[in-house]
Amino acid sequence: MSPAIPPQSLPCANELPPLRVIFAGTPEFALKALELLHSSEPRRAIVVGVLSQPDRPAGRGMKLQASVVKQFAIDSQIPCSQPRSLRLDGKYPEDAVAAQKFIIDLKPDVIIVAAYGLILPNWVLQSAPLGCLNIHASLLPRWRGAAPIHRAIEAGDLKTGICIMQMDQGLDTGPILMSQELEIEPFETTASMHDKLATSGALLLLETLTRISSLKPIAQSTDGIIYAHKIEKAETWIDWSKSSIQIERKLRAFTPAPGLQSSLNGETLKIWSAISLNDVITLDTDPKSRPGSIVKISSNSIDVLTGDGLLRITELQKAGAKRLAVSSFIQGSPIPQGSCFESGSRQFS
Repeated sequence: MSPAIPPQSLPCANELPPLRVIFAGTPEFALKALELLHSSEPRRAIVVGVLSQPDRPAGRGMKLQASVVKQFAIDSQIPCSQPRSLRLDGKYPEDAVAAQKFIIDLKPDVIIVAAYGLILPNWVLQSAPLGCLNIHASLLPRWRGAAPIHRAIEAGDLKTGICIMQMDQGLDTGPILMSQELEIEPFETTASMHDKLATSGALLLLETLTRISSLKPIAQSTDGIIYAHKIEKAETWIDWSKSSIQIERKLRAFTPAPGLQSSLNGETLKIWSAISLNDVITLDTDPKSRPGSIVKISSNSIDVLTGDGLLRITELQKAGAKRLAVSSFIQGSPIPQGSCFESGSRQFS
């Protein structure tokens, strides 16, 4: 964790008045921090308001559904604003003006941002004396951008972490107040890493607010900058010419969403669980076989040839059906000998 602050230099939380906080966030990752801020004792912060994205259609009925952050605000009787944009000169200026009044009236000392999903214009960054602090799920400057957890796992990183960053007008370019490193275990998925980072981020945020008067922001390095670009639908199709290790990493990175898919005998399947056999002695394969070829079907797995090594699939799903272990899947849908997975063009739904 950095920077290290000698215990004798730390202010006592009880000697400082609680900070007035506006919390901006939308998904589960943000909820952990909001819950901790709202319930921690001694009170280092009082959440006086919440910003969250507008309700979105969800579920089979596609009914409007509040974000988990908004729902927590409602349950906790915290005022909540849901502007479609914060740009005063943008597409929804009336939303931005209302949000500006919301923030000004609440007189925050600091704005905490965690996976909010809207760009903060300069007027927001300057609307609180302590500015805007962001909980970012990577060790900046590596993996700036929208999908840092996914991209770290996909790249095979051995570690990641949390940064509490002072926001500026750039994309995750602001100076760092505190950071914490976490290991990425060999079979980690985005789902499991997300939960670890959300908990670590909430705890580190609380510590940051406790030490805020003593911390000195540290500028990010100009070396090692990598952008974690948003996940695109086209990426969900398996490229069997890649190595089995690359495909396995991508599968773990895209779990639980959006997942990976491939076509088999004209039908689109979603692959939920698989392991690389790149370092395992396996049966000889026909040198004429191409990547995607199924080389072995057992009672509980399907071995598929890749550009380098075999990928052993253990769980998959047909469109509109349940996720199944291979043992159950092949009972209801036998796979003909000589079948080959393809990268199809029809989207799984």
